[in-house]
Amino acid sequence: MRIEDVITITMGTPQFRIKESLLDSAPTYNFYGQQELENDLVGIELGGEEAKTISTLDDLSLIKGGDILFSLISGRATIVRHSHQGYLYTQNYAKLIPQERIDGNYLVYLLNESEFIKKQWLKELQGSAVLKHTVKQLRRLELPKLHSYEKQKIIGDIYFKQLRLHALKKRAAELEKVLTIEKLKEVDG
Repeated sequence: MRIEDVITITMGTPQFRIKESLLDSAPTYNFYGQQELENDLVGIELGGEEAKTISTLDDLSLIKGGDILFSLISGRATIVRHSHQGYLYTQNYAKLIPQERIDGNYLVYLLNESEFIKKQWLKELQGSAVLKHTVKQLRRLELPKLHSYEKQKIIGDIYFKQLRLHALKKRAAELEKVLTIEKLKEVDG
């Protein structure tokens, strides 16, 4: 079964079509980018740059907490956290809306980690210098045989918890290094 058989895909707003407005009454929107995707994937703010913004009166594609986004640039998917609700997503992202029998966390796990899916991407990219995945390729991806919904939920929950734990351990190790270096400077100084 292909992704398009069980998932509705909507594209973000083409960035070049957004007309910036200088009016004070124009709402300002944050762009959803790769840093936000990585933060959502691990469930913590990893730092990085402030989100780009634009003021416009245009009708835009906005995300809600709980939406599933796939980056056509990095080929990674995530579930949007509520802190990024109302962000603008561009044509570099596709929103995936699964049918009831697919758990969102499990879908993200499959898209990010499944060897079955990775092989399909590699086959599409062979002999090509393509730096961006296409929606057509995404729609044509074959899904592996799906587990029961209950098993999908367990796998998806463990996947996100493991990513968060890894990020927290990495952050703790970095802070420990900074603290140790500061102590060494005191002893040396």
